[in-house]
Amino acid sequence: MPMAKKSEFRPNDFVVYPAHGVGQIVSIEKQEVAGFELELFVISFAKDKMMLRVPTNKATDVGMRSLSPPDVVTKAMTTLKGKARVKRAMWSRRAQEYEAKINSGDLIAIAEVVRDLHRNDEQREQSYSERQLYEAALDRLTRELAAVNDMDEDGALKAVDEILSSRPSAAA
Repeated sequence: MPMAKKSEFRPNDFVVYPAHGVGQIVSIEKQEVAGFELELFVISFAKDKMMLRVPTNKATDVGMRSLSPPDVVTKAMTTLKGKARVKRAMWSRRAQEYEAKINSGDLIAIAEVVRDLHRNDEQREQSYSERQLYEAALDRLTRELAAVNDMDEDGALKAVDEILSSRPSAAA
């Protein structure tokens, strides 16, 4: 059965690896590790200047997936239009939840983080850690949006910014 799973991804495919975002499969190579021959996806994350090797039989187990289909992208963009939902829990708890959503690789969950942490000019200033989480989520969202729509990241960022700035401002 694992053989059927691995054929889902091919060289030059863009994929989403939950902890790192959008990358491109450069090749599939065989490597000997601890006496076992493993077949590995070699994934390049150009923006981070990083290469990742993932065993082909473990790719789906670790959450690696293809780019989101258009309906999921549309739902994520609709999520951005919604009103920010900020829980009144302690910041450390909220930060953990935001971090988990970002690293889940789920585009809609990432869009929720962007929506909830976005600040308009007239709203209070973000703390350093809020800004870091916001920028990480925004980066993941725009990279996948750019890859799905075959556009550059600046164009994707502009599209997200337009949605965020057009929504009604929430009282912070």
